[in-house]
Amino acid sequence: MTEALAVIIGYLLGTIPTAYIVTRLWIKRDIRTLGGGNVGFMNVFREVGTLPGLAVLFFDIAKGAAAIAIARWGLNAPDAFVLFAGLAAIIGHNWMPWLKFSGGKGMASAIGIITTLFLAYGYPLPLGIFFAIVLIPLFITRNVALSMGLGLISLPFIVWFGVHSAFAAIMAAVLFIISFIKFLPTALLSIKNARRKRDLIFDSFKGKDKKEKPE
Repeated sequence: MTEALAVIIGYLLGTIPTAYIVTRLWIKRDIRTLGGGNVGFMNVFREVGTLPGLAVLFFDIAKGAAAIAIARWGLNAPDAFVLFAGLAAIIGHNWMPWLKFSGGKGMASAIGIITTLFLAYGYPLPLGIFFAIVLIPLFITRNVALSMGLGLISLPFIVWFGVHSAFAAIMAAVLFIISFIKFLPTALLSIKNARRKRDLIFDSFKGKDKKEKPE
């Protein structure tokens, strides 16, 4: 019962449509009709504004962290089901039933999940390596999706060598696959529309300067 509850709570936390709620409150618009239609912090950041984008980023990270914290400390679930709760949160975030199974790409929630897991089980060094792999390319390219993608594709190897758990490494690989499936259509569209190859790597990473005023 505890195991199933941990997974269900993780999933329900993931389904909280933070970007949709914040955009509705901020400009009374549906985030799915703005920009690329992604229900995530980057679309809010670009199309609504920096402050609401940061709010979505914070809450999406928090709901990923909460899924792990509740499973680990609140329910004392077995380690495997703590990991399953994290994956359930990503699935819930990427395909939200409240929004006709649209959603985000799970990047912010994945950060919350990965950070909480590594710290909860006492592995700060692998966590530092993961963040280095994400932040160094981000500093150079300012491309959040690319940098996070590099971090997620490296995560199974970081887990394997840093944690020495085959099961955890497999779960990390599943996390990457889930994120890759959601991101692939956007990546293909970007490749098709890119004016220059450079545009696929380097990003302006600028928020919307002039936010629409609520009615």
